[in-house]
Amino acid sequence: MNKKRKAIYDKTGGRCFYCGSQLGEKGWHADHVEAIRRDWWTDTCINPHLDHDDNKVPACASCNLQKGPLTIEQFREKIADFVKSLNSYHNQYIVAKRYGLVQETEVIKPLFWFERVGEGNQ
Repeated sequence: MNKKRKAIYDKTGGRCFYCGSQLGEKGWHADHVEAIRRDWWTDTCINPHLDHDDNKVPACASCNLQKGPLTIEQFREKIADFVKSLNSYHNQYIVAKRYGLVQETEVIKPLFWFERVGEGNQ
């Protein structure tokens, strides 16, 4: 792992900034906390001033791909809406509830790993 990438990885001790999963040395993404919003069609960047290492954190591929260009709060809302989606559109989940295999609880806004452990608020 090169020095720049290692410095990003070390910000969280090798954990995903969002979910807290332990990351391997390979396969993780360096996510821009404040999105730079690339335009792949024109090969430009909408927020080039945000493309710096202080704005990058390690993220598992799943979290980074789900977050995309969203803000932290938009990402939080998206995750909270997963349960609403399960309840409305996913038959396996609906049947599992009917048989008591899963228990529905109040949907709360999730706390990200960096908030739970008090890591620097990016």
